[in-house]
Amino acid sequence: MSASSRNRRLAPAARSPSERSYGRGAAILSVGIGVTGVVTFGYFALASHSLSESQYGHITLLWSAVFITVSVLYRPVEQLLSRTIADRDARGIAGHEHLRVAATIQLALGVLFAAVALALRGPIEDDLLGGSSALYTILMVAVLAYAASYFARGFLAGHHRFGFYGGLVLLEASSRFMFALAVAVGIAEGQTAVACGIAAAPIVSLTIVPWALGRRLRAEPAVDTDALDAAARDEPSAQGDAQFTLAHGSGFAIAVLLIMLSEQTFLNAGPLLVQATEGSQGAALAGFTFNVLLIARAPLQLFQAVQTSILPHLTRLRAAGETDPFRRSVKLTLIAIAGFAACVSLVMLAIGPWVMDLLFGGNFDYGRGGLVLVSIGMGLYLSAATLNQALLAHGRAPQAAIAWAGCAVTFALFLLLVEFDDRVLQVEIAFLGAAAALCALLHILLRRAWNA
Repeated sequence: MSASSRNRRLAPAARSPSERSYGRGAAILSVGIGVTGVVTFGYFALASHSLSESQYGHITLLWSAVFITVSVLYRPVEQLLSRTIADRDARGIAGHEHLRVAATIQLALGVLFAAVALALRGPIEDDLLGGSSALYTILMVAVLAYAASYFARGFLAGHHRFGFYGGLVLLEASSRFMFALAVAVGIAEGQTAVACGIAAAPIVSLTIVPWALGRRLRAEPAVDTDALDAAARDEPSAQGDAQFTLAHGSGFAIAVLLIMLSEQTFLNAGPLLVQATEGSQGAALAGFTFNVLLIARAPLQLFQAVQTSILPHLTRLRAAGETDPFRRSVKLTLIAIAGFAACVSLVMLAIGPWVMDLLFGGNFDYGRGGLVLVSIGMGLYLSAATLNQALLAHGRAPQAAIAWAGCAVTFALFLLLVEFDDRVLQVEIAFLGAAAALCALLHILLRRAWNA
């Protein structure tokens, strides 16, 4: 059977009601996560104005520690569920073994975290969190609660339930913001009250899950299994994830875990290394570095809408053999990112220092050039993240993981082995350079996948 004939036969399944509602669902998710990014920005702005520089620095370090951990440990299972559910739905594969495998992996990762965190309580509490047992407890509760949150996200994304996904993350950010607001208006006070929002947020957000599960998750017509069987005979790779085992799921999850570890190195290694190398001023300077990198981190919150929706979308297109729509979706996303990054760069060039002073205050001087560097790096980083999702949809997670790890290690070594007088400028330059290298490498890998 020719490729064009196969595409025609698979087209009815690919353009099911679920496919037609893709744009609407992704738009809803974009609004939800866009508001989430603003609310998250507000949480740190209120915390910055309500706490001393040292206290605020430890809040940012707690945040970094929590989100490095949960992104590295739990997002692989989110991505695994999202891709696998979309692939199985597109191919008409029944069964729930993929859910059992994903839950087993997630539970094992949560137990692993608890064991390591308990064994390393002294260094975590004393060296990272300034000796605060309250912050350590908050870290433990938050990380374990996010195991359930990320499982729910992957399940909802794979089924294209983007409205519920957006509601979950918006409820999470809003509940966290309320703790900082309570301190700002005087209802509560102190570092611990602000930090409690980080632990409460994932717990509160899970209240949306029973509602989501109470609704029908799918309302799609049956897939043309005869056409799919014929396509599978012509193209063995089209058989997909029909035999989904623990070894299969673990292999994908390990590759994505390495990607997530590298991702968090890009976003959080700067503040953490500044904290570790700058002595008594380390916590305050880490907070300043964190504020600068929020230019990249806040758009990444918005980009989660694209990142979350594009993986199951591309996976479905790949399963149906829709090559041209696949490439067009990637290219249009990259064009949109380039335009957004250009706008942010121009704003930072014109009024960046004033905006940062207004939002965060403090006694630090935000350099205009450095803010522009981070803005450009943000565009390259978001482009790399898009290319990464395309590679995951193609089943090229191991190759993508190698590229991510190489760039992340180079980024960290540059910060450790080379020392600028201006450590914040060094982080800004390193972020831009590493993002550019990563984007180039992933683009090469994707072109090879397309030409294979």
